[in-house]
Parts: sequence; structure tokens; C-alpha cells
Amino acid sequence: MELKKSTKLTNVRYDIRGPVAEEATRMEKQGIKVMRLNTGNPAAFGFKPPSFIPKIISENLQLTAAYSTSKGLISAREAIAGYCAKKGIENVEISKIFTGNGVSELITIALQALLNDGDEILIPAPDYPLWTAIVNLMGGKVVHYLCDEAANWYPDLDDIKRKITNKTKAIVIINPNNPTGAVYPEEILTEMCEIARRNKLVVFSDEIYDRLLMDNAVHVSFGKLAPDLPVITFNGLSKSHQLCGYRCGWLVASGDTAGMKDYLEGLNVLASMRLCSNVPSQTIIAAALENANFSKDLLLPGGRLYEQREFAFKGLNEIPGFSAVKSMAGLYMFPKMDTEMLGITDDEQFVLDFLREKHVLLTHGGTYNWSEPNHFRLVYLPEVDDLREVMVRLKDFAQSYSQRSGL
Repeated sequence: MELKKSTKLTNVRYDIRGPVAEEATRMEKQGIKVMRLNTGNPAAFGFKPPSFIPKIISENLQLTAAYSTSKGLISAREAIAGYCAKKGIENVEISKIFTGNGVSELITIALQALLNDGDEILIPAPDYPLWTAIVNLMGGKVVHYLCDEAANWYPDLDDIKRKITNKTKAIVIINPNNPTGAVYPEEILTEMCEIARRNKLVVFSDEIYDRLLMDNAVHVSFGKLAPDLPVITFNGLSKSHQLCGYRCGWLVASGDTAGMKDYLEGLNVLASMRLCSNVPSQTIIAAALENANFSKDLLLPGGRLYEQREFAFKGLNEIPGFSAVKSMAGLYMFPKMDTEMLGITDDEQFVLDFLREKHVLLTHGGTYNWSEPNHFRLVYLPEVDDLREVMVRLKDFAQSYSQRSGL
């Protein structure tokens, strides 16, 4: 008997942990040391969470063996509401806040509660690929709007307007952006707000990197600008507090919540079906948000993340055939490759060949639904000495590489 996967998975991909990453695992089983730059996983690179976090977990462990309510602990949701208020999102009610096992789970629930077959959703290109994957899985239609590399990777507003149809139901905004590291200025967000208002769109705002800002960048939460629109904001502690494994995220509904009544009932049903999110992790939310800027010293000149970002940006732009727009937030850059100069026709093949020869794991631009084979994502979490080695290997590899003539 041959057991086949569901046809619903036909167009679903998540290549951050896909075939190239599987090849890296195979190589490691053969005893080859691979430098893994495919995921934004700070603890794997020696970043430590706040010292008070394990203490809170330990003190509450015996008290958190039972389920919480499906939306989460009241103490956690009150802290999230307070954080939203500081970000300028008005009148957030704790009944409109849902905790989750990371933002990934909440994205799934939020889209599942919204989509009917054939509904269109605008998603940026490049994107965080989970958004595209889940829309496809739920029977929706992804319409990618372009972000403009020549304009600091800001959304192309004209492209958004051209792609709206009578089937467009929502728009996704990833700000700060993964994979580009762009932070959108308020004037861009205000124009996106007008587009959503004019076309009666639900707005999904993914803001997980809002506390990892550099170079005096200012993050404006979309919910602050849209008190009259249905806005779903996603955030969590995975990146800012180096707690990826704790799976600690939340979703906040704001703005026109009266118009979202039926949708929120759907969210509540889906949240109830998974019972609740990880309760021990919920207990740390209040203390973590009291220390919301825990990572700030890492992001200033002399701080580890800042200096690694600086080195990676300079190093990439010094290698012939490569260029990068400087990331303003987060953990990544999205460098461009000169495909003519480097002889590249397939970006996935490029990162696979680089892995096999130089033992460095990257993710190709197609992972992020970028249509041209000329980008990859670089994680700049490794120490500067390790990043220096990555640049040496990349430069050496590119000097003799061509897919037209072979290695």
C-alpha cells in the first residue's frame, strides 16, 4: 500500500527546513561540520535569555500543569494589552488577545478562521514563507506584492493597488521585515492603511522583530494607525528575548473589532480546539514585557548583533558579484547576486552547491517567494570570526562557480 500526502500540500513549501537543510543533516551524519545559517535561532549561536526567565518557569512549574483558558492566562494577556498601549494601539481588550505556541501557530489559526476557497490575500515578496504556505494549505490564493530593493525594500504601493481584485480579502504586512530587515516608515504604513480602508481589507501585521531595531530606526505598529480597521497583530518573545524553543507568541485583534465579531468567534473555536498554548511559557510574558528592551545593548554600536550586522553588510558588498541593502532590524539580510557575472540560473542549486563544497548552509531567495534566482538570506547571528570565515568561503566559491559550465 502506498500512502500519499494530502493533495492540499501540493503547493505548500517551507524550504527554510527543506531539501537543502536535509542535505546538511545528511552531511553532518557523515561527520562533516556544517555552519547552519538557515534559521534565526539566537540560542544556537550562544545568545542567552534573561536570567529571570528560567527562575520564573521553575517557580511556577507546579502551578502550570493544568490547562489555561484557550486564550491564555489573564496575567499574560493584561501584560500584552499594556504593551500594545505603549505602542499606541488603542482600546485593546484582553478578550481579543490570544496566546500561542509561537507566532507560527497563531498565523495558522488566524488564516484558517478567515479563508474560504479562492479568497485572495496580498503577501509581500520576499515574504516569510509560512504565510504563503498556510494560505495555500487553507485553499486561499496568494497574490504577492513586490517590495522594492532599490527603495530600501519598502513595499511598492502601486504594485499593491494593481493587484487588488474583488476577491482580495486581506493584506499581510511584515514589519520589521524578514528576510530583508527593512523597517517601514510611518508615511508608507499610512498609505497602506488608506489602501486597506478603501478596499475594506483585513490587515495582518507581523511585528515579531519590533524590539530588534538598529541605527535609530523607529517601529510604528500598524494598529496605531488604523483604529477603524480590522487589524490582527502578531508578536512574541522568540527573537527579542532569545527564547525560540519556549514557543511564546500572541495575537491581538484591534480596531474594528465589532465588525470582526463573527471572525473572532471562529478564532475562539480554533483556539479552543488546540486547548491552550504552553502554560509555563505564558507565565514569563509579563516579566519579559516589563523588560521589553532586554536586547537593546546588543543593537547599539559595540553590541554583538550590531557589529555582526555591520561586518556582514560590509563583507557581502566587498565580494565581486554580491551586494546587500543594510538591514535595519532583525537577524537577516537578503543579498543580491549578479547572476550574469556568477553564471547562476538556479538559486537553490547555488546554495546546495555552496553547502556541499564549503559546508555553509544558506537559504535561497525562492524560499521567500522571490521570483528571480538572484538572492539568498544570510543570518548574521554567528560571531564576527565565524562570519569572516563565511565571507572567505563565499568569495572563494564564487570565483570559480558557474552553473553554465559546472563546478
